[in-house]
Amino acid sequence: MFNDTSTPLALLASRRSGKPRDLVAPGPSEAQLAEMCAIASRTPDHGKLAPWRFVIVGDEQREALAALLVDAYSAEKPDAKPHELDAQVQFARQAPALVVVLSSPRLDSPIPVWEQELSAGAACMNLLHAAHAMGFAAGWLTTWAAFAEPVRDAFGAAPERIAGFMFIGTPSRGLEERPRPDLATTVRKWTV
Repeated sequence: MFNDTSTPLALLASRRSGKPRDLVAPGPSEAQLAEMCAIASRTPDHGKLAPWRFVIVGDEQREALAALLVDAYSAEKPDAKPHELDAQVQFARQAPALVVVLSSPRLDSPIPVWEQELSAGAACMNLLHAAHAMGFAAGWLTTWAAFAEPVRDAFGAAPERIAGFMFIGTPSRGLEERPRPDLATTVRKWTV
């Protein structure tokens, strides 16, 4: 384990995001990824709609993802520089494991879409916690690709949206603690 996970609170307090470009092998096995997705599914879900989906992008699919990203980026930015296109290829190749999480709202449900989207975000966070609990690090990225329709269409269809690209692996170096919000400015008691 990379951090103290001796108690549930220690596990939660020690979780840090790993930079996907710094995550290396070993990554989780197929069985571990399945278990992570099962744990991620244990999230608040008003109406029991499961308004999210997990799409695992295997090693053998990374080059196809890179080509998809380059094509979509080139179509959106025809004058893209070579280093911009290289960045798309590197994005697709980073970290040993990749799970694309889709927000999949049920528009025929009386449950507000906003609540369904929050549930998808909670599933993403649970996936990060599951990866950490299993001794890996994970990074949740969006970037332009999460909002590009051709990329979304490769994984799903409207009204679905990409909630995040979840990269999972072993940190190649220690995970850095980032500044956390000052609770004095983010927490207050409600008064009437």
